[in-house]
Amino acid sequence: MENICGEKMGWENAPSHICRGGDLRGLAFCCPPIKYCPIHKALAVLKMTPEEFIKIKEEFGKKTKLGLGKNTCFGSLVWCCKITKPCPYRDYELAKNNISPDEYMELKKQLAEEIIKNSQFFKEAVEIFVKKGIPKELAEKCILETGDLKKAYEMAITKNNENRDEKI
Repeated sequence: MENICGEKMGWENAPSHICRGGDLRGLAFCCPPIKYCPIHKALAVLKMTPEEFIKIKEEFGKKTKLGLGKNTCFGSLVWCCKITKPCPYRDYELAKNNISPDEYMELKKQLAEEIIKNSQFFKEAVEIFVKKGIPKELAEKCILETGDLKKAYEMAITKNNENRDEKI
């Protein structure tokens, strides 16, 4: 992904925000689930409560620079939106804390993976993929890379077939 200046930005296939129709990885860009919005549907898909979601994001913030940002809307960069969406509060905190747009997006990618990995959805999806003959590591990688079960399964089938063909 590139910004308007043509510079690369840390997460090549970053999704849209959940409220803009993004896949489950877009939860990394969501505010706390304090009002009804599409986040609740995404959390239902993950079989995750709003409280579990908040805890995962807050714990991730404690271990990374996304915990910084006291002058943002919700007091932490962990709740901030995608770098392509203009936000003076987020951008001020990124500059103040010497966090590049690349680093910010890489951290958001890691946060998205943390959210998905800690869901019942992820555990069940990996189990199903394995029962269908997809190696566990490949199943996990494809789910985390796409944030979409159908796309993940198609990717896993393709990669699994490629791996088999290489061995022949």
